[in-house]
Amino acid sequence: MKDPIVVGIDEALASLDSYDAILDARSPSEYAEDRLPGAISTPVLDDAQRARVGTIYKQQSSFEAKRIGAALVSRNIAGLLESQLADRPRDWRPLVYCWRGGNRSGSLATVMARVGWRTAVLDGGYRAFRRRVLADLAVLPDTLRLRVVAGRTGSGKSLILQRLAGLGVQVLDLESLASHRGSVLGLMPDTVQPSQKRFESLLWDALRRFDPARPIFVESESRRVGQCHLPDALIARMRAAPCVRVEMPVAHRASLLLREYRHFVEDRAALFERLERLVPLHGRRTVDEWRALAESGRWDEFVTMLLQAHYDPAYDRSMAQNYEGIVSAEPLRLASGDDDALEAGARALARNAGISGRDAESFARGADASGRSAGPAAPDET
Repeated sequence: MKDPIVVGIDEALASLDSYDAILDARSPSEYAEDRLPGAISTPVLDDAQRARVGTIYKQQSSFEAKRIGAALVSRNIAGLLESQLADRPRDWRPLVYCWRGGNRSGSLATVMARVGWRTAVLDGGYRAFRRRVLADLAVLPDTLRLRVVAGRTGSGKSLILQRLAGLGVQVLDLESLASHRGSVLGLMPDTVQPSQKRFESLLWDALRRFDPARPIFVESESRRVGQCHLPDALIARMRAAPCVRVEMPVAHRASLLLREYRHFVEDRAALFERLERLVPLHGRRTVDEWRALAESGRWDEFVTMLLQAHYDPAYDRSMAQNYEGIVSAEPLRLASGDDDALEAGARALARNAGISGRDAESFARGADASGRSAGPAAPDET
């Protein structure tokens, strides 16, 4: 008769990607707040049942709570065996965890091991994983070769990062992890930002997969992306990293933003609700002027005015205060925000990083007489 294998956090994380499945035995709300990478929800107690058992424990006795809890857990495990786990092959190898690696994961893992699956249970559970995430986030950033992609709002930084990733370049896309574009208008449609714990776990999972010998491109974010806060070690590393500054004419930036934020054109109520947050900064009269432009459909004027009066000054101040590399940053000049220009810009950065297979090609299309790089060639010049 087989017993589950108890593994410590070091062993589990070292082979995390080798398990056939990672099963979260906690309640659905615990799972929703955060979980191990790739984990699927297999609760042995749902939220209502967990609350009920906890109340009985406090108000009656631990024995009564365990008796009732055991009956609920047994029925739920039976349901899992007949549904989610019904088609798993004999050589299936899962890792199971709960909050502390105790009763809930132990119960599920024991039954699964008795079935014949080679089942591991995480000693210390999610709590051990959470401690490791926080510890690693304090030291991992210092091992990475970060390169910051800076540039005013609408210059296509996020789109360039996406294209860099498609070229095989290492990219840390913080806005994607946070489900937010990092400004007052940055909330993505039909999305909910992850909890802070979930964001940190996603960030940890991204950082641990990078090759520290190769450069990693990241956007010049502030300390907070929507409601998600960047770890101190990461923001410090970003602010000390070398920068490249993306430049694009304001008219093309406005066009790009109108394309990327089309949902606000279609949902003016949501746009106006967000604009109200700028009243303390710019005053009622100015915000009403912006709103009037939007209401009359003068979208290019609206976006251009918003860029010049709000976004550009705020961005310039923040960069000057927080990113020491911006002063000496190489310019990446884009003639427009169309696909060809963005792709060419990404390829220029990839060549600079020595990733495109043309390592002998310099960052610039040539250097001046002193040997200094002239900066990435503008896409319309290549």
